[in-house]
Amino acid sequence: MQPQAAGTRYEVEAVVFDMDGVLIDSRPVIEEAWRSVARRHSRVLADPEIEEYVHGRTGDETVRLIFPHHSDADRKAIWAEVDTVEEEAPYRAVPGADGLATRLRQAGVPVGLATSSWTRKIDNALGGLGLLDVFRVRVTRDDVERGKPHPDPYLSACRGLGVRPQRTLVFEDSVSGVRSAVAAGAVCVGIGGTGAGRALVEAGAVVAVADFTALAVDRSGGTITLADPDGLVVVALTVGPDGA
Repeated sequence: MQPQAAGTRYEVEAVVFDMDGVLIDSRPVIEEAWRSVARRHSRVLADPEIEEYVHGRTGDETVRLIFPHHSDADRKAIWAEVDTVEEEAPYRAVPGADGLATRLRQAGVPVGLATSSWTRKIDNALGGLGLLDVFRVRVTRDDVERGKPHPDPYLSACRGLGVRPQRTLVFEDSVSGVRSAVAAGAVCVGIGGTGAGRALVEAGAVVAVADFTALAVDRSGGTITLADPDGLVVVALTVGPDGA
């Protein structure tokens, strides 16, 4: 993707967050869950496999990619082992994520969630951070036939919010997730450090930041603006009637 011109501005009406790696710092939990369960089944996962097969994908896709020669019954059992680990683990917020999501909701901005996770994990993770009531729409792995990198999760979230994808801002941390958002037609901001951020921009994100504390957030009248540290991208959000 070509670098953005300084001050490129996007006008949007809604925000959709991915969860893992965007709202919650779940990468260590997810990676160790898949590594440990895979080892029990005589499979050692290399770092590139974790990035390609795990992050941003549904568990069904991941287990098929990692264990292509196992039976459906065996893959289902392996997936259940991983789910149990993730459902019970404690999670912490990505810096600044909980504050921004809450502020947007309080301002009347339609806020949605589109995640490859599932209800029990979502309730555990977001409940622990006090974010369960922030999202007007939640799209989980069980709500779509095709998960990320297909556009279905974000198309579904936008339909639920009643906003066109082209007028929606998405926050994503995985290449698969960015591709999903871009394929849906949304404006995507990547969440990731230098190396990861570069890959997210190459996948289609308009810009990438390390975390939400790097975003400059300003409110003026009926508009909230978000800008990256270098001022390459400015996203303007219209404040809803509840937050006017």
